[in-house]
Amino acid sequence: MSVSQIMRNIRLHQLKTAALLLCTLAAGQAAAQAATPAKPAAAASQPSSGFLPPASSSANVIDSIAVVVNDDVITKNEIAARVRAIEARMKTASAPVPAAADLQRQVLEAMIVERAQQQLAKEMGVKVSDQELDRAIGRIAEQQKMSLQEMRNQMEKEGMPYATFREEIRNEMMMQRLREHEVDNKIQISDAEIDTYLAAEQAAVADQVEVNISQIMVRIPENASPEQIAARKARADEVARQLRTGADFAKTAATYSDAPDALKGGEIGWRDPNRLPPLFAEALVKLAPGQVTPVMRSNTGFHLLKLVDKRTAAPADKEKAVAQQQTRVRHILLKVSPTMTAADARRKLGELKERLDNKAAKFEELARLFSNDGSAAKGGDLGWLYPGDSVPEFETAVAILAPGEVSGVVETPFGFHLIEVLERKSDDASKERQRAAARQVIRERKLQEATEDWARQVRDRAYVEFREEK
Repeated sequence: MSVSQIMRNIRLHQLKTAALLLCTLAAGQAAAQAATPAKPAAAASQPSSGFLPPASSSANVIDSIAVVVNDDVITKNEIAARVRAIEARMKTASAPVPAAADLQRQVLEAMIVERAQQQLAKEMGVKVSDQELDRAIGRIAEQQKMSLQEMRNQMEKEGMPYATFREEIRNEMMMQRLREHEVDNKIQISDAEIDTYLAAEQAAVADQVEVNISQIMVRIPENASPEQIAARKARADEVARQLRTGADFAKTAATYSDAPDALKGGEIGWRDPNRLPPLFAEALVKLAPGQVTPVMRSNTGFHLLKLVDKRTAAPADKEKAVAQQQTRVRHILLKVSPTMTAADARRKLGELKERLDNKAAKFEELARLFSNDGSAAKGGDLGWLYPGDSVPEFETAVAILAPGEVSGVVETPFGFHLIEVLERKSDDASKERQRAAARQVIRERKLQEATEDWARQVRDRAYVEFREEK
C-alpha cells in the first residue's frame, strides 16, 4: 500500500476565498477591498446570498462558489482539484474513467457528503489534538515500514504537501470518532443472534469461501415519496440493462453509483459472506464469478453486486486449536468527547488510580460509575481475552501486568484506560471465544448497513444549494 493510497485531497483556501468574496460584496470595490479581512462567521450566517458579488461588480474573482452546504461552501477550484486527483489516481490504477460530466458529478456528491459529516463532527465538538495526530501519523509510518522523514519525503515527491496530509488524517480521525458515537456504539447484538449464527456456521463449515465483490448502489433519499422511489428504481433498472448488454461494471459504477466506493469502480474487495448483509450473501451464493445480481432493495437504496471471484477461505482458528494463554481483564475506559478532553481523561484516571492504590475504592465500583464502555455494568469485566483480541496498545499493557495489578493510564485508539489483570490460564479455543468471534462478525455485518443508513441521513438533512453561473 503506497502512501498515495492513504491520501485524499482536502479543502484548500475555502475560508480565505469566502472572506475575499464577502469583502467584494460589502464595498463593491475589488482593489480597495482585497486587503480588508472579512469575518468568516458573518459570511456563514447568510449562505444563500452572502458570498456572491453583484453582477455589476468589477471584481476579478479568482474562484467562485459551486455549492453551499449548510453554513459552508465548496468552490469550483476545490472541485476541479479533486477531479484532477481522482482522474490521475484512476489512470494510474488503469481503471476506466467515466465521462467528464459524470466524474464531476460523482466527485461533487462525495464532497457534499464529506463536508456535511465534517460539520456535524464540529457541531458535536469532536476534536483531534496535535499530539494525538502525531501519534497516528507515527503509526501510519510504521505500517508503511518507513521512518516519519522517509514518509514525508515520499509524499512531497508525489506532490502532497505534508501539512495537507496532516489535515487529511485529522479529518479521518474526526470522522472515525463521529461514526463511533453515531453508529458503532448504538449497535446491539443479542445472544439469540449469536446462537443462530453459530448454528449456520457449523452447517456450512465444509464449504468456507471468500468472495471478491463490487457494487453499484442507487441511493433512496430519506423519507422518499413513492414517486422518488420509483424514479430511483428506474435508474437502477437502467443500470442493470446496460450491464446486461455488455457495459463495463467498473465504469458504470463510477458513472452511476451513489456508494462511497463508486470512484474505485465499486470495488469492495474480498469478504467473508457471513460478514455481509444477509440480502447480499443470499444473492451472491447463486452466482458464478463474473455474474451480476438482479436489482436488490435495502433500507438505503437499490443494489447490484458483481461476483468478481471466489476462493476457499483459510481454515478457521478453531480448527487449528492450540493451547493459548488467556487473560481475564477488566478496565475503566474514558473516551475523548465534547465534554472530555484527552487531558481531562488522563487527569481523571490518575485520580481514580490514586484511589485504587490507597484502597479507597474498589475497581468494579469505579468502573460502574465512570467507565464509558459497555462493560461498565459488569464492573468493567471484559472476560477472558486471547492474544489478538485487543488492540496492540491494550495487549502490550496487559502483558506486563501481574494478576491483581492495575496499570497506569493507557492510551489506545478507543480512549484512555485503567486496566486490571484478574487471572491467567492456558486453554484450547473455547465456546466463549467462538461466541466472541461470532459477535464480532454480526457486528461487522450490522455496521455496514447502519453506516450507510447514517451517511444517507446526514446527507439528506443537510441544506445544499447549487450555485449556477450567471
